[in-house]
Amino acid sequence: MSFTVAIDGPAAAGKGTISRGVAAHFGFAHLDTGLLYRVVGAKMLEGTDPVEAARTLTAQDLERDGLRTAAAGQAASKVAVNAQVREALVDFQRAFARRSGGAVLDGRDIGTVICPGAEVKLFVTASAEVRAMRRFRELVAAGEDVSPEDILADVRARDDRDMHRAAAPLKPAEDAVTLDTSDMDIDTALATAIEVIEARKPARV
Repeated sequence: MSFTVAIDGPAAAGKGTISRGVAAHFGFAHLDTGLLYRVVGAKMLEGTDPVEAARTLTAQDLERDGLRTAAAGQAASKVAVNAQVREALVDFQRAFARRSGGAVLDGRDIGTVICPGAEVKLFVTASAEVRAMRRFRELVAAGEDVSPEDILADVRARDDRDMHRAAAPLKPAEDAVTLDTSDMDIDTALATAIEVIEARKPARV
């Protein structure tokens, strides 16, 4: 039996951490769909046509080094506006979503485009300032030389691209539950998400 949890939201809102926690709690498979675009973006930076990179993507590509860097994130945001890239990655995501045993997918268009029929949809968000500081700390911990001001500008630029792109713009699905994590610690945010899912999950998946 399949059961899909779609978790969308802007960069650094906490959706990835929440998604991993939800998957671990329920024993569901997890897919960070942003990694698909980071792979395509990384390959584009190496000179590969992004549409070709999307069409030939494999599960092994998701294990590449360097996918969490700021450069990969910027490249991912740029290739994500390409409708042909998005189309090429749809089947990969939908097949994952309907696997037996339950699946959690996080991204920016899971509840609106990839899995509009998902049993649970969450839209995880936070203020741009809070998200920028989270990303700044993450990148500094990874050894990158960045400034809070540059990261805030990057977050706002990515939000603008994601929300105003022609193909699958970032927005909550009409039936999504919005979770604002600006003033939440991760334990509270995860517990809130689990509570929402528990209310909709059948006894057995």
